[in-house]
Amino acid sequence: MIYIGLTGWGDHDLLYADLTNKNEKLYHYGAHFPIVELDATYYSVQPERNIQKWIKETPDNFKFIVKIHQALTGHAAVEDFAVSRMELIGQFKTMLQPIYDAGKLGCLLIQFPPWYDCTTVNINYIIYLKNHFKQFPICIEFRNDSWFTPDMKEHTINFLYEQQLIHSVCDEPQAGHGSIPFVNRITHEDALVRFHGRNVAGWTKKDLSDQEWRDVRYFYDYNETELKFLAKELQILDQKARNVYVVFNNNSGGHAAGNAKRMCEILNIEYTGLNFKQLKLF
Repeated sequence: MIYIGLTGWGDHDLLYADLTNKNEKLYHYGAHFPIVELDATYYSVQPERNIQKWIKETPDNFKFIVKIHQALTGHAAVEDFAVSRMELIGQFKTMLQPIYDAGKLGCLLIQFPPWYDCTTVNINYIIYLKNHFKQFPICIEFRNDSWFTPDMKEHTINFLYEQQLIHSVCDEPQAGHGSIPFVNRITHEDALVRFHGRNVAGWTKKDLSDQEWRDVRYFYDYNETELKFLAKELQILDQKARNVYVVFNNNSGGHAAGNAKRMCEILNIEYTGLNFKQLKLF
């Protein structure tokens, strides 16, 4: 089964043309797609009321790809969010548990920064995180090309397979050491594919605020040829994996929703069990 969705549900105007209550966006999103990447958890541990609300507003078979906290991947200092790393891990696990218990956790996404290279120390830290979150399905995404050089690629794939970690298949700009190649391989019974776009100039832009950087980095509209090529790659994964989770992250210009809808058409996918589409009565 191929599950196609988007990163977050707040900014996809294409889906909400006739929506007047912004608090209903997640419910309305759940009428279009069966999966979403939960990005808010990267910035902070979410209160239980938010988690329960999101569980309640989504269909029974809906899945969340939950992004791990930034301080657990080296994007930020642990001390800015908790007394210790172990305290933050405990808080995050407590937050994650209700999603897992509801059967709505696709996987926990651990995305490392561009400077996280292939070293023994970094390999051991991945195992450390895996041991602390071992009750959950875990996906690892790299942003440094040292993991996929010709002499390291098979070692990386084998390591993820042996640790029963999902390999995040990424389509992203090829921009030197801060990006990885498209490696369409599975290391687990489930697969995760993230489409970041191919905006090389935006990917490498420097001296921007965090928001400005996000506004330009994922500005990309996949064309028909690119989508058809990627659709074939998804079909290859679908023959090998139990579930293929696909997330479009190219939304700096609002293109993700349209690209995801078109991908569903190319693959002839029509999802059942979604939320009922709300109709405007007045």
